[in-house]
Amino acid sequence: MTSDPDPAAEHAPAAEPDPVAEPSPGDPYAGAFDRMREIDATAQPGDADVEASLRPRSLHEFVGQPRVREQLELVLEGAKRRGDPPDHILLSGPPGLGKTSLAMIIAQELGAAIRLTSGPALERAGDLAAMLSNLVPGDVLFIDEIHRIARPAEEMLYLAMEDFRVDVIVGKGPGATSIPLDVAPFTLVGATTRAGSLTGPLRDRFGFTGHMEFYEDAELEQVLNRAAGILGIELLPDGAEEIAGRCRGTPRVANRLLRRVRDFAEVRADGIIRRDVARDALAVYDVDELGLDRLDRAVLAALVRSFHGGPVGVSTLAVAVGEEAGTVEEVCEPYLVRAGMLARTPRGRVATPLAWTHLGLTPPADAPAGHRINPLF
Repeated sequence: MTSDPDPAAEHAPAAEPDPVAEPSPGDPYAGAFDRMREIDATAQPGDADVEASLRPRSLHEFVGQPRVREQLELVLEGAKRRGDPPDHILLSGPPGLGKTSLAMIIAQELGAAIRLTSGPALERAGDLAAMLSNLVPGDVLFIDEIHRIARPAEEMLYLAMEDFRVDVIVGKGPGATSIPLDVAPFTLVGATTRAGSLTGPLRDRFGFTGHMEFYEDAELEQVLNRAAGILGIELLPDGAEEIAGRCRGTPRVANRLLRRVRDFAEVRADGIIRRDVARDALAVYDVDELGLDRLDRAVLAALVRSFHGGPVGVSTLAVAVGEEAGTVEEVCEPYLVRAGMLARTPRGRVATPLAWTHLGLTPPADAPAGHRINPLF
């Protein structure tokens, strides 16, 4: 492995660089992210380049998820001692908690190359067959949003995961012929935000399943301090505490807010992030003390003021705030439910007393009680 790879050669189409075996200086994942498409629905444009430098490079550097880290360490160490690829691994949990980072760490710990794709990109069985045929022994194949993989590709994946071979159909009709192709032993790492959407046969073929939980504020402060050190930001403890309390339990949100507060501190302050600077900066970016943004508050305001606290259907609520129903249901509702401000009932969505008081209003006597769900609060 050379210590100073040629940048032109790294992007040459004739020879795809190995993101693990051929790291660029200071960032062993830079090559992988240069070729990686945006596959996470919640990632914002421009995040990938920054996140590439902030991603942990080993299980020791990875903050949070202690149970999953301990289990993964045992799985990987056992496989290395036996000299075999580890069992296929499924990582589930909400967006932004580190599933892609863990997949890259798995490849790094195994000293293997990692191939990245996403479920929506595998529309045909031939797409998957082409990718599997290019694997070498020990490779890690990462499929993000694996629950969205097309059914023909999923059925081909069954055989590849169990027997390391695929059957390619050549021709159509009575003259069609099945050609078996051997696949090099590999480890599949699947990531999903909807574990319940996985089919039973696919879920059962994973030897290890790890569920990612939301982060506590103390863990998010560690994430922020580590990112500040990498980015050269002077972050004081009270500033880190202020930002961590508004990150919705998600490291990706923490890194994003840190960069926006840095902009504010450099332009309107002395560049040092203290509590008052962080508070003023987040007010400019419409992030309140509980981490609610403009859309969250719009949903609550519509529910309370336009529909008197509900119940109301999610489609009607989405029209009231000018958003798609899927955005309200997948982006806003999970956090509002965890924060105890919104309740889902058989008749529709209902605002809890906490939602009324957060908007500065007096809740009605019949408002349903909401419960904050740890570890966010």
